[in-house]
Amino acid sequence: SDLEPIRANPTDAGLDLRGKTNVTLTKGSRVLVGTGVQVAIPEGFVGLLVPRSSLSKKHIILLNSIGIIDSGYRGELLACLSYVGEQDWATIDKNERIVQLVIVPIALPNVLIRYVDDETWNDTSRGVGGFGSTGTN
Repeated sequence: SDLEPIRANPTDAGLDLRGKTNVTLTKGSRVLVGTGVQVAIPEGFVGLLVPRSSLSKKHIILLNSIGIIDSGYRGELLACLSYVGEQDWATIDKNERIVQLVIVPIALPNVLIRYVDDETWNDTSRGVGGFGSTGTN
């Protein structure tokens, strides 16, 4: 199939996925682009859907930056794309490589959860220090 996920080189991390239709994106628009592909990712792994660098040449971005594909998901892989360029529109041609699927192992530990009003949570050297709390350089 023209939509078969491929690695451009045998040692590439990502499988290139293609758009299954011609798409025109107008400035500021948001379009779900189907890849025509479903995957079965093994438990203990996650698929990361990331934009191909060629999208940036067209000023097209993957709206959620990275898509998470869980091992239990069996639907079509979709890319939510937006055009942020200066022109009125940009196009993606049918079968054009648009995103990559990277499969990585994950840890699934039990996580200790507290609520922000719990005063006992500040038990590390960093504590509740957030944005910029460790310095700027």
